[in-house]
Amino acid sequence: MLTALPGWLALPPEGLTHEEHQALPEEVRARLEIVDGAVVVRPAPPRAHEQVVRNLVSVLTAARPVGYEVDTGVGLVLREVPLLNRRPDLVVHDSPDRAAPAPEHCLLVAEVVSRDSLAADRTSKPAHYAATGVPHFWRIEGLDRGEIALFRYRLDPTTRVYASAGVDTGKVSLHDPFPVTIDLAALL
Repeated sequence: MLTALPGWLALPPEGLTHEEHQALPEEVRARLEIVDGAVVVRPAPPRAHEQVVRNLVSVLTAARPVGYEVDTGVGLVLREVPLLNRRPDLVVHDSPDRAAPAPEHCLLVAEVVSRDSLAADRTSKPAHYAATGVPHFWRIEGLDRGEIALFRYRLDPTTRVYASAGVDTGKVSLHDPFPVTIDLAALL
């Protein structure tokens, strides 16, 4: 049985604008991404996904450089027309506006891959982050297998494309984008 769709879902051909998106209640925006003005509803992530995000936030918060914050649940406006608003799982940024960091304030964006987000987390999202100049992108996979792998990417500033900076499992000590030791198995 179909129920009535909310009025904001009936979009004009040019899609949802930034102003219309901002006018939505936060509990609605928290489950949406806007890609070229089109609404993409994000399914609720599995519990293991949320656990990995929380634990990674804790590790990165302890290691972050002075002046940087580690946030989840923030919308990144990557382009205003047509609207491109992504909600990465984790952002390390030095934005004065913690509620909505701009891409130029982001040092690292991370996505934790779930079955429902696999294609976007591997292809379109990194391309969008790279196009706006976010210097580092991390993708965390393997939650369903119980062995986490960290795929790290660094932006080539000339081409604005990410190049692999390594793939890690187990316990890893990194120096880029800042010094941090992460026990990947302990994130689960």
